[in-house]
Amino acid sequence: MNIVLMGPPGAGKGTQADVMARNLFVPHISTGDIFRANIKAGTELGQLANQYISKGDLVPDEVTLAMIKDRLAEDDCAKGFILDGLPRTIGQADALEAILAEQGKQLDKVVNIDVPEELLIARLCGRRVCRNCSQTYHLENNPPTEPGRCDECGGELYQRADDSEETIKNRLEVYRAQSEPLIAYYEQKGLLLSVNGNQTINNVLVDIGKGLGQSW
Repeated sequence: MNIVLMGPPGAGKGTQADVMARNLFVPHISTGDIFRANIKAGTELGQLANQYISKGDLVPDEVTLAMIKDRLAEDDCAKGFILDGLPRTIGQADALEAILAEQGKQLDKVVNIDVPEELLIARLCGRRVCRNCSQTYHLENNPPTEPGRCDECGGELYQRADDSEETIKNRLEVYRAQSEPLIAYYEQKGLLLSVNGNQTINNVLVDIGKGLGQSW
């Protein structure tokens, strides 16, 4: 099953994608994770991407799409994938469709997680990430046992630059302007499945499963 997972920053796409991938036995492909790995390694791509990500802006399409094309061609995507973080614009959606057609594939469903903006800001401002293993915590909803330290590896927890309130608001503005039109785009193609993201993680997962004909 080939799935695109979309929604505003902080909607919980990564959390849902991880569980879905395990249940469907397909890879979770996150553009954000790929970018952050390159930033941490100091690669040319990472330095370029960081110029945009740190301000809450989108990474240029040519960089993102070339990376995604190569990733989707890998063997572990033969039986499907969950793509998280792309497309974010109508242009990217058209390009993704062309990439998939070239590889003899097509999307089965686009899952949109809908969450109110005020909740998104609260979620993202409280997020902390381990510098060592990238485990994610939340100061209120999922705090570490020891403040500032990762439960998994003991690494230092930090707030990503793109999780500051000012940057979050900019990211949401960018999302509204460039990504929200994708909802109508995929609805017209008969691919859209919208779920309420303002509920427990498990309930969101159950709603997604119902829409995909899955019971997990």
